[in-house]
Amino acid sequence: MPSLSFDLRLPRRAQPSSSPTPLPLPQLKPRQWQVQLLQLLRRRLELGGSGDVLINAGPGAGKTLGALLSFERLQREGRLQRFLVFCHRSSIASQWIASSERLQLKLKEWQPGLGESDLHAAHGLLITYQAAGRNLESLLLQLKGWGWGPWLAIADEVHHLGVDPEEPEATAWGHAFSQLSQGATLRLGLTGTPFRADNLGFCAARRIQVHDGQEWVEQIAPDLSVEPRELIAAGDVRPLEFRFQDGWVDHGRQGELGDTERSPLSQEQRESWRARNLRRAIRLGDDSSIALRLLLNARKRLETVRLEHPQAGGLVVARDIAHARQICGLLEEEGDRVQLVHSQDPEAPQRMQAFKAGDSDWLVSIDMCAEGFDAPRLRVVAYLTTVVTRTRFVQAITRAVRMSGQRAEHEGVPRQPSYVFAPADPLLMQYARTWSLSEPYVLRARSSESPEEPSGAGRGASLPLQAVEDGAGAVIRMRGPALPNFLMQQ
Repeated sequence: MPSLSFDLRLPRRAQPSSSPTPLPLPQLKPRQWQVQLLQLLRRRLELGGSGDVLINAGPGAGKTLGALLSFERLQREGRLQRFLVFCHRSSIASQWIASSERLQLKLKEWQPGLGESDLHAAHGLLITYQAAGRNLESLLLQLKGWGWGPWLAIADEVHHLGVDPEEPEATAWGHAFSQLSQGATLRLGLTGTPFRADNLGFCAARRIQVHDGQEWVEQIAPDLSVEPRELIAAGDVRPLEFRFQDGWVDHGRQGELGDTERSPLSQEQRESWRARNLRRAIRLGDDSSIALRLLLNARKRLETVRLEHPQAGGLVVARDIAHARQICGLLEEEGDRVQLVHSQDPEAPQRMQAFKAGDSDWLVSIDMCAEGFDAPRLRVVAYLTTVVTRTRFVQAITRAVRMSGQRAEHEGVPRQPSYVFAPADPLLMQYARTWSLSEPYVLRARSSESPEEPSGAGRGASLPLQAVEDGAGAVIRMRGPALPNFLMQQ
């Protein structure tokens, strides 16, 4: 089925005198789900423009472009006049501005002292969550005086905007967004991970009552959900293949009778021992050599991938700065070019951009390459950290699913896979089985005990799990979701 495009023959409504002059409509063909988003927003406006709209779409789906395309079309129809984008970091802000330029939309980044003439010449305004929280009072006054008319509030990665009625000061970002978006005609929330570890609800998200078999609970209900497996089947993103390095982990002092216990990494069921195993497994100098074998296997895989994708690069997610430097040293000893990025380095954004441009083989990161980091050359991810929440794991590994337009022209569907290497931690393997599915986010009473995040238990069939060899020390392989037969035959 060919890609759908906007219907250019619809009559254009008269524009309010204060609106920026519309420019020629860019000839872009949105994906099917982006057309559905436009239709959903148009319908909400026809019904009076009340309520919130939550979009759950996996990495690489095109959430930024979908939101901007929808506004552009609705602005031309006279249904909306301007838009206000909220995002959680400045590096993401630059991506919004770049996408707006592609559509010939003028998006102005907010700064203290911004004049009305600058604002009226723009289609939209962009502000980070942190800046909104710090400048809430002045922004409220400015918005009241600007006289925008009908406008759209967009919250990027909206799950960051927690709402806690009992402690509003503890969720400052959510409070600021709620206050600033009160006058919006519509509020659009975008997220690829529509849940939180603290069991709080978040802004621009509709709640529904569902029965879980025992009691009625509240659940966050996206208005439109695009699962990664759908994007994989359409060829919009790459599938992932997993390589989990197993092994034995020894605890205690060698040589002292009764003071040493050996634990199999992938089979450990005791939670305290599982966590201890992972802490040991990611150390490069541990006797088990799990981390060392994992990195060397990841290097070999990247070399293989480069036979058909010469510009391909790899990402290592490290535990802390000291750990990351050890990893960099090992990779450099093997002859690789490496960029290290962490939050204490003021040049980290420049290093990330340099990696995107292809000046290095590996990017070693401590919690800086998750949401919003867009580098289509990434084809191998090595996950060597003790953070085992489903959100953080999925955010890290899905950096490697994005496709560039140039590569898409050279690859058939299904696309060539990217690869994830990680210790054979039982929780990480559990998340790998369901990474391509959208999990419901159930808001449970605080008095009840519940998992930190949805585990995916009971949700669909598990992915095939194949042990290459028997016994600890083997590599456990997991392939991506099964694709429709007609795609496999191409």
